[in-house]
Amino acid sequence: MKEILIEKFRNILQPELLEEMAEKGRLMSVNEGKVMIDYGKYIKEIPLVLKGSIRIIREDDKGHELFLYYLGERDTCAMSLTCCIQHKKSEIKAIAETNAEVWMVPLQYMDLWMKYSTWRQFIFNSYNLRFEEMLTALDSVAFLRMDERLMNYLLDIKQNTGSFTISKTHQEIATEMNTSRVVVSRLLKKLENEDKIELHRNKIEIL
Repeated sequence: MKEILIEKFRNILQPELLEEMAEKGRLMSVNEGKVMIDYGKYIKEIPLVLKGSIRIIREDDKGHELFLYYLGERDTCAMSLTCCIQHKKSEIKAIAETNAEVWMVPLQYMDLWMKYSTWRQFIFNSYNLRFEEMLTALDSVAFLRMDERLMNYLLDIKQNTGSFTISKTHQEIATEMNTSRVVVSRLLKKLENEDKIELHRNKIEIL
């Protein structure tokens, strides 16, 4: 199983570190729709995505869920890293957007591996990438029209799953975008009329 880890991260992490990761970590296969990390739970392992896509969401004080970002191949979750380092309960939920394979690394090795320059760089890059993605999401809410936000949301899913077909209901999209199903349905129809997408039953095809 360790061959999968080494193959995916050989150009990112140095060989000695990958050998340690292969020895200390474990492979976990996750089915589409499964919750990997949930609110209020202590995170004891850090996920490194080998295959598939993971959706990260957060809940506000009124119980509304807000989409934050996707994790794809060779990604890790900055929010789970933060919770681990601070020994806090999880403030995010991680859900498998597609069937995925993830290498789980025990928390206690996080600090030990900081002696490896490639690990430090990987962690810093992960924080920076997630921060930029959240700034982009914030800009989208503040400055883009709702139809532009929706199209960006669909393109983001396409990029992370590698598929032009998105299997989501209008209600699921509305929940993730923190709006109403009626608004989503109306805007999807508008995008279809503009020949940007094609609507099917519980599926959306990006043209």
